[in-house]
Amino acid sequence: MAEMVQYDLTEEQRMLQDMVRKMAREQIEPGAAERDEEAKFSWEMVDLLRENGLLGIDFPEAYGGSEAGMLSLILVIEELSKVDASVGLNVAVQELGTLPILLAANEEQKAKYLPALSSGEKLAAFGLTEPGGGSDVARLRCKAEKKGDEYILNGAKNFITNGGVAETLTVYATTNPDNKPHKQASVFIVEKGFPGFSVGKKENKLGIRSSDTVELIFEDCRVPAENLLAEEGTGFPIMMKTLDFSRPGIAAQALGIATGAAEYAAAYAKERIAFGKPISSFQGISFKLAEMFIQIEAARQLLYKCGAVLQQCPKDMSRLLPEQVRLSSASKTFCGDVAMWVTVDAIQVLGGYGYTKEYPVERFMRDAKITQIYEGTQEIQRMVVANTL
Repeated sequence: MAEMVQYDLTEEQRMLQDMVRKMAREQIEPGAAERDEEAKFSWEMVDLLRENGLLGIDFPEAYGGSEAGMLSLILVIEELSKVDASVGLNVAVQELGTLPILLAANEEQKAKYLPALSSGEKLAAFGLTEPGGGSDVARLRCKAEKKGDEYILNGAKNFITNGGVAETLTVYATTNPDNKPHKQASVFIVEKGFPGFSVGKKENKLGIRSSDTVELIFEDCRVPAENLLAEEGTGFPIMMKTLDFSRPGIAAQALGIATGAAEYAAAYAKERIAFGKPISSFQGISFKLAEMFIQIEAARQLLYKCGAVLQQCPKDMSRLLPEQVRLSSASKTFCGDVAMWVTVDAIQVLGGYGYTKEYPVERFMRDAKITQIYEGTQEIQRMVVANTL
């Protein structure tokens, strides 16, 4: 049962955590503000993640991954996001875009696509959200019609992370519109160079600004029939289990953002002098900092338990237990809410300085907001939790 799972970090996980923390502080943090300001995707950061084997941290060893497990993936994303949430997101989205392949692909599909995704040679993206529907998957209108040995895709996706830089995309499209809503769709592996596929508008975002977020356009896009995952009509369960496994990655991003902001605010409060002494000595500030760390630790324990539970679940199309789904949604919800609350209060601790771009806490706040929205909004997550009770 999920309640019996132990999640103390192993020696290997602590070594991984220390390595990523050191790399983040020395090689990622110095350029974070500039990357945010320029709002450009950083291939330099991708190369750094590739060189350190972090893009395939949770992928099978048989296909070149580290197979370190979900908890190790969480540790990596958390440490990266403490200094730059956009870099942490690169690891989370590599997992997200590849999960449908890990869950539902046949051996030929896995052998063709997983090695390059495990090494990070190719980036992945997941195409689900559309202009007319995100949470309401029954309203998704991207269609795939089979003609001979190909499927012809028509429609658009928006808010797709890494959509403009990924070479391998897993795309959700309607194949059986007359079926019940949960049996209408399928998932396809789409390559960047397929005829009829193009990248549209790039979003100008509040936060995670150096992450690539774009519109995908399919105009009679020709996809080989062999790139259908599983069989027609299985898109909904593939998508749902993908999100169950990917939400802890976003929770880890939120946890990292919250921790980075709280640590910065605490250090600032020890140095900032008011009325002749550090502001950390005043109860109004010290209690605020204490509450930040209480909430962060509570979020961490929930998320680490979730990671320990889910890494024991097979990556196939067998159904997760209600309590496993509940842990995934609960951790994403709680970590996202904690990140938003902590970053707002971190700005308050810094006062006027916190409101300027000279200090990183305003960037942490802008980055935190999206963790309450993508991978399923907080409102949807609470519905999921309620439905598992």
